[in-house]
Amino acid sequence: QVQLVESGGGSVQVEGSLMLSCEYTHNSNCMGWFRQITGKEREGVATIASGGVTTYADSVKGRFTISRDNAKNTLYLQMNSLKPEDTATYSCASYTTSTYCTVNGHFVYWGQGTQVTVS
Repeated sequence: QVQLVESGGGSVQVEGSLMLSCEYTHNSNCMGWFRQITGKEREGVATIASGGVTTYADSVKGRFTISRDNAKNTLYLQMNSLKPEDTATYSCASYTTSTYCTVNGHFVYWGQGTQVTVS
């Protein structure tokens, strides 16, 4: 069974940085980071395909970087220049049934999430 466990969330000041990690039990064709504010729809943040190709939501381009270390079975999200609007619960996801690995794809497996608060 695929399991995903996020860590690294917390409180940070505006313009600060934070790195999120997601440990996974199985490699997959596509992994991604998503975020959700209570009461709002979940938003795709970034994805990375098995070959290393990445995609980003326009709102985080140039500030966030997604990466993965298959040797450590860990997915990362480096977040820089954080803004109050980045405050959300961030979740990692694995394995897309969509044709392409993008933030708009459908993902099968999800972590529990980690809270990020920017103020």
